[in-house]
Amino acid sequence: MGNSDSHSFQAGCRNQFSDEERTFLSNIFDTLSGSDTSEETKGGKAVKKQITLAMLKAYVHRAVIGRMTIRIYNGMRGTDPIKKSTVTDCVSKKQFLSFLFHAMRGTAEERSCIIQRMISTNPDAPVTGRQVKEFTEDMIISVIHLLRQEKMLRGWNVEKTADCILGTTRLTAYLMSELKIKGEDLPAEHFHSLEINKSSLKDWVCRVPHIPSLLHALVAMGLHLAKSEGQGEIFSSNQVLPLCLGIKFSGMYTVLDIPSVLYLKSNLPSENQSQWRLVYSSQIHGESFSRLSTQILQKGPTLLIIKDTFGYVFGGFASCSWEVKPQFQGNSACFLFTLSPNLGVFTYTGYNDHYMYLNHGQQTMPNGLGMGGQHNYFGLWIDSNYGSGHSKAKPRCTTYNSPQLSAREYFTIETMEVWLVGNIPESDLSKTKSVLDSDPEAQALLEMIGKTRVSDGHREPGEEQGEE
Repeated sequence: MGNSDSHSFQAGCRNQFSDEERTFLSNIFDTLSGSDTSEETKGGKAVKKQITLAMLKAYVHRAVIGRMTIRIYNGMRGTDPIKKSTVTDCVSKKQFLSFLFHAMRGTAEERSCIIQRMISTNPDAPVTGRQVKEFTEDMIISVIHLLRQEKMLRGWNVEKTADCILGTTRLTAYLMSELKIKGEDLPAEHFHSLEINKSSLKDWVCRVPHIPSLLHALVAMGLHLAKSEGQGEIFSSNQVLPLCLGIKFSGMYTVLDIPSVLYLKSNLPSENQSQWRLVYSSQIHGESFSRLSTQILQKGPTLLIIKDTFGYVFGGFASCSWEVKPQFQGNSACFLFTLSPNLGVFTYTGYNDHYMYLNHGQQTMPNGLGMGGQHNYFGLWIDSNYGSGHSKAKPRCTTYNSPQLSAREYFTIETMEVWLVGNIPESDLSKTKSVLDSDPEAQALLEMIGKTRVSDGHREPGEEQGEE
C-alpha cells in the first residue's frame, strides 16, 4: 500500500472518538490485553500493553467462526498508523482504536483497506476472487450467528424461515456479482484466481451497502460492543434486520430466509426498513383474491412475495398504498425482485408509468394485481382467480427491465405473503370493528365496486389491534 493509504490512516486517527467513547473502548482494550493499568513495567521500563491472537480468541464472541476471528486480528495488526505497510506481531491500543474507527465509521477507502488486511496478511499484495468470496461468506455466517446468539433477530425465527445456508450462498453470489474490475463484471471462468486490487475493493465497498453494514455489525457484536447501545451509535448493531411484526412462528414458515431479509431491507427506502408487518399470508388468511385485497388495501407500502410450484421466489415492492381502480398507480420507487434461485432487484426504467395495478369486477379491463409491463403482459401478474399468474418479459419488462421472474411464464402460486414495510397509516389504526370488519370478503367487494363504508370516518378511536 502506498502514500494514499498513509494519508487515509493519518486522517482517520484524528478526532476518532469522543472522550466518553475513548474511555469505554480503553476499558475494552484493557480487558482484552489482560491489564487494569495503562502501563506495566518490566526491568524498570514501561511496557505498552498489546493484544495477542490468543487474547482475542479468548475474548471474541463465541458465535464468530474461527476463521473470522483470525481475520479480525489480522485487520487490527495490519492497521498501523505509523508504519502503514507493516504487519505487527501484536496489536497496540492505537491499532485497536484505528481498526474500530475505520471498520465502523470509515470512508469506503478506509473500510476497503481494513477488508484487504482481513483477507490477506500481505498488505501490499492484491487479493484473489476466491479470497474475497470466502471472506464475504464468513462475514455473513458470523453476523447471522451473532444476531441469533445475542437475540437480535428482532422477531425473526431462523427455524421458521427458509433455508439460511442456501440464502447465504445466494447472498454471497450476489455480492460477488457486484465486484467489478475497471467497471467490468468479473469473468466467471477466471473468477477464483483473478486478482482484485485496492481500487476495485474500494468501488465495491462504496457501491454495495451490504458490505459496510455487515462489517459494522460483525465488529460491534463480535467484540461485545453492541450491548452498550447507550454509549452511542458506534456500539449498536445498527438494526441489521427489520422488526418482524404481525406473525406467530408457532405454525407458519415464511418463504423468506434471513439473508434475503438483509438483502431486501437494504434495497428499500430508509423509511421502509425498520419495521415489517405481515398483513397477508396464504397459509394464514387462505387462498382468496378478495381476502388478499382486503389485507392490503390502503395499508401503505408493501412487499409482495410469491413462491411458485417450481420453488422460484420473487415479488415486488409497492411504494404506495394499493387502491382498486382500472388505472395504473404508484411511483418510480417501486421495483420487482427475485430471491430464488438468484437475488436480483429491477428498478424503474423511465419507459412508462405502469408501476402498480389492482382491479376487480370489470368486463373490459384485466382483473387482478399487476406490476410493470402492460395489460395482459405484466412483469408480475396475479389473476383475480387466485392461484395463477404470469411473468412476461421477452426479453425484459418495459417498466422495470426485469427478466421472467418465475420458473415458467405462467405460474401457479404455492405460497404468497405480503409485508407492510413501514408504519401502518394512522387512519387504518384508528378504525374499530364493524359488521363488515368481520366479513373481509364483503369489505373487499365493496371497495372493488367503488362503494364506500359510511361508518368509516365516524368511528371513535379504539384500541390498536394487539400484536399476534
